[in-house]
Amino acid sequence: MRLAIGLDGGYAERGSKEARCTCYAIQAHSWIVLSMTYDVIVIGIGGMGSATVYHLARRGTKVLGLEQFDIPHDRGSSHGINRIIRLAYTEDPGYVPLLRRAYELWREIEAVVNERLLFITGGIDAGTQNSATVTGSLRSCTMHNISHELMDAPSLRRRFPGYQLPENMVAVYQPDGGFVLSERSIEAYVMAAQALGARVQDHERVLEWNADGGGVRVRTDRETYRASTLVVTAGPWTADIVPALAPLLAPERQVLMWSQPLRPEYFGLGVFPVFNMETPEGRFYGFPIYGVPGFKLGRYHHLYQRADPHRMDRECHPEDEQVLRDAIRRYFPDANGPTMTLKTCLFTNTRDEHFVIDHDPEFPQVCIAAGFSGHGFKFCSVMGEIMADLALERTTRWDIGLFRLHRLLN
Repeated sequence: MRLAIGLDGGYAERGSKEARCTCYAIQAHSWIVLSMTYDVIVIGIGGMGSATVYHLARRGTKVLGLEQFDIPHDRGSSHGINRIIRLAYTEDPGYVPLLRRAYELWREIEAVVNERLLFITGGIDAGTQNSATVTGSLRSCTMHNISHELMDAPSLRRRFPGYQLPENMVAVYQPDGGFVLSERSIEAYVMAAQALGARVQDHERVLEWNADGGGVRVRTDRETYRASTLVVTAGPWTADIVPALAPLLAPERQVLMWSQPLRPEYFGLGVFPVFNMETPEGRFYGFPIYGVPGFKLGRYHHLYQRADPHRMDRECHPEDEQVLRDAIRRYFPDANGPTMTLKTCLFTNTRDEHFVIDHDPEFPQVCIAAGFSGHGFKFCSVMGEIMADLALERTTRWDIGLFRLHRLLN
């Protein structure tokens, strides 16, 4: 019999049915078994999945990561150069301890790969004095003793002239805000995981999985694998993997825009903080110039278009540009130059816009991270740690009560 043995477990006799799961070879009069069995399988290698694979691999876990597209790719939620990270968290003060750990872990992976991924620019949470964005930001700062400064619109304009907010708005300035390089972070985590022995495969689509007392079996369009634990970090495609979650997760089409500033000196790295801004037209977020030409802007919920990730309109249209152009014209007029780039992406929302971090209610050997609702990427570093905890220990030291699945099932 001819044996073909590779790093991926390979095949025994090429084409033989028996070879699909286990390969045997004789070396120095001993049997060596190369199998398709893992400690943990992770489905979806975007932001959360890549960090999870890394944190599992660094604990010595035999881990397989499966991704149906490229790594990274531009069909989900993690492309477009960068994502905001902010410590003064408007959504809920319960996020702040996780954010502090996220900052630590972003610095840790930077040291591992010897590459800068986290950029501190300062951050602005803006709105009227009584807006949810401002009051939420101040609540987190007060509860967690976060350094901050409350500024009126003229003071903000003098300090950061790119901001031209109306007189009835105020801003919470927090010096630790900034952004994380999203695609580069995925690449960094995957390469670091591979260096530790993790197996990560792209262009391999999961067809089905089954759980039993002995673990899980995952069948893809290439192979069948077994593991003790399954982690699902599939973003907008989570409902394909766990259909019971379909009613609880709503993928939504988003558009990002980069405009050429008329006064680029106002919008460069080091002079323009990232922002999260609540206005009568909606909640906007934006970045200084970095990576591609232009000032970057988006609006949460964009045009309120629920999307099927398999069939979403990925083209950008005049109405997409207009809603963002109007915001630039009103609030950042010195950035109101030609459009440089428009890109679509996906948010996956829960009804309360908090995450889902939990075990499957029927199968405790299946862990799920989903529903990051447009504000999750900054947490990838710590979510990787948490998902590794849940996969290996069935618990975590971090308080994830806010994210448990049962709140959405009631």
